[in-house]
Amino acid sequence: MYYLFTHNDLDGVGCGIVARCAFGEQAEIRYNSVSSLNGQVERFLEKKHGNGQKAPALVFITDLAVNADNEARINAFVEAGGNLKLIDHHKTSLHLNAHPWGLVQVEYHDGRLTSATSLFYEYLVAGGLLRRTPALDTFVELVRLHDTWEWEAAGNKQAKRLNELFFMVSIDEFEAKMTERLQLHEQFFFDEFEQKILDMEEEKIERYVRRKKRELVQMFVGEHCVGIVHAESYHSELGNELGKENPHLDYIVILNMGGRRVSLRTIHDNVDVSDIAGRYGGGGHAKAAGCSLGEELYRLYVAEAFAIEPMQPDAGRNYYNLKAGANGSLYENRREDRLWIYPAEAKWMVECNGITLEDAFDTFEEAERYVKRNYAAWLARDDAFVKFLGEYMMANKSEERPATISLA
Repeated sequence: MYYLFTHNDLDGVGCGIVARCAFGEQAEIRYNSVSSLNGQVERFLEKKHGNGQKAPALVFITDLAVNADNEARINAFVEAGGNLKLIDHHKTSLHLNAHPWGLVQVEYHDGRLTSATSLFYEYLVAGGLLRRTPALDTFVELVRLHDTWEWEAAGNKQAKRLNELFFMVSIDEFEAKMTERLQLHEQFFFDEFEQKILDMEEEKIERYVRRKKRELVQMFVGEHCVGIVHAESYHSELGNELGKENPHLDYIVILNMGGRRVSLRTIHDNVDVSDIAGRYGGGGHAKAAGCSLGEELYRLYVAEAFAIEPMQPDAGRNYYNLKAGANGSLYENRREDRLWIYPAEAKWMVECNGITLEDAFDTFEEAERYVKRNYAAWLARDDAFVKFLGEYMMANKSEERPATISLA
């Protein structure tokens, strides 16, 4: 008998599907949330080891890490003859490599990020427990691409669509459907019905993300400028879109109040959200992590952010007030500040309510990042820009200014 304890997201369920392809009905698979794993493992080890029962053929734990107490229990289980392997790809699990039963790898030698499904698949193939096929290769790679978010750079939307399909059906149905497809066909594919419902789902996601963009609030948490939004669905898509549209934000906080969960996302290489999640008992990847919503995080991300008005998006249909324009770019905020970013002698200057700030910036992007982070401002509409330039010209007719105003 084979036992698998794995996560209940696409990567974790991908491990379940790979196990089903390898062991069929001889595998007992248990899908767990991050918070439920340790209780499941503790009860299993007590039943199989503490009561003197014969050890199962092989036990796998994938895509999740155990706590210190279960770490000690697994050591005792293995020392008594038990056969267990923990396979994970999260940086926060690397300490488990100190044990012979731990296999934690964050990235491959070529720089590609790993997933639990890809590591588990390779482990089974290398051990002669599963035959490699083109269909399995494709499926495993799609799971890896989605879980690491490398699908976007690779331009592989099939990985995104696989995750969307996963959320549209139950875990049992997804496991059964994918297992059958992988066992009966040499190539992986979506059938005609799946493609139609996935097209509909994409439109639904786009509408949901557009609505949530209008609910994003901005605040500083320590040294980080953070965007906070409440959402129950599509956390990966939402976090990625909000991060790309607001690159001045260090990371995005997505709050699921019903599930009491916090998801953290970032697009920046210099911000590691797994470290932030780790401070509150969570974990994950450098760019995608999560933890439970406890009292401290409730105060920080919910109570303190409650009074903040949502961010205003940049004006999107301007003809004159464009970013990095020759006449500069006008920004506004809810305090009615007017911030003008304009070029001057190979630098970019910022003027706030008629007063030029001391700092000069090498690029427009640096100046805009400063304005958005410190003033929570957005690109003003054309009518406000034209009015501003008119007032500016009237007030400065006799002065030398850094830019020639032209609306031609």
